[in-house]
Amino acid sequence: MAFYDNSAFQVIGIVYAIISIFIGAWLWRTGRFGKNVQFLFLFLTSLLGFLIFSPMLPVQFQDALVRGATGTSPVTGAGAESGPAVPAVFFGVIFMVVLAFIFGRHFCGYLCPIGALQELVYHIPLKKIVIRQKQTLTIIRLIVFLGIIAAAFLFSTGLIQLFGIKSFFSLAITATSLVFVTVLVISLFIYRPFCRIICPTGLLFQVAAAPARLKIYRTDACIECGKCERVCPTDESKRSDLKSECYLCHRCIDACPVEGKALRYGIPPDRPLNANEKETE
Repeated sequence: MAFYDNSAFQVIGIVYAIISIFIGAWLWRTGRFGKNVQFLFLFLTSLLGFLIFSPMLPVQFQDALVRGATGTSPVTGAGAESGPAVPAVFFGVIFMVVLAFIFGRHFCGYLCPIGALQELVYHIPLKKIVIRQKQTLTIIRLIVFLGIIAAAFLFSTGLIQLFGIKSFFSLAITATSLVFVTVLVISLFIYRPFCRIICPTGLLFQVAAAPARLKIYRTDACIECGKCERVCPTDESKRSDLKSECYLCHRCIDACPVEGKALRYGIPPDRPLNANEKETE
């Protein structure tokens, strides 16, 4: 069994993600989360993906589904001893969903190697295509989610394996790894296609992030210039948006001309902040 199939290494990745969520939330809350910090997280997360194939929550979640249904891993073909125990995976997913409910989608944003690579690729300066049909994407993601569960329990198949994520991060040239390469090519133009359409845990995080306690919100210092809305790759920057598809990419804050005042990360107030409160928050 390769070292990146070892449960101990998988746990290292999950622990890294959990600690980083708390660090990331603190950096956001104190205004210290900038581009340099973001890219540090993205590169470190991507490196962990190649070195230990973790934290790969979408793959581990699907692997646990198939092993729970059949006792055999779709990733390695081995039995139940391959990878983390099924209950541990589901507990981990639930715990990360709870963290998303509290802090927002930090894991999706820069702590999942699959998402981190797509984020890095999207930063390459090419003309982008912004998909604004959020409800349509959510419906497609729900259908895919149900398909993944059905494939696991009815056909003992892991659909995510078709995307060659394991082969790609193992640096193996296979037909399926080329599928993930294609996903990355699409990511040059469309923001996080795998995360927003295919990822099964992404749907769970989306549901949890809608009522998240901490999220990016507008204060009454906003001048309604619309710059944040134009740069948001998921169309989640409008005042009324729930931020369920906010990956905390920082683009809205970078584009805001009212630096440090109009957009904040924290608990959205029930009423507009007055001038004194904005200075002391």
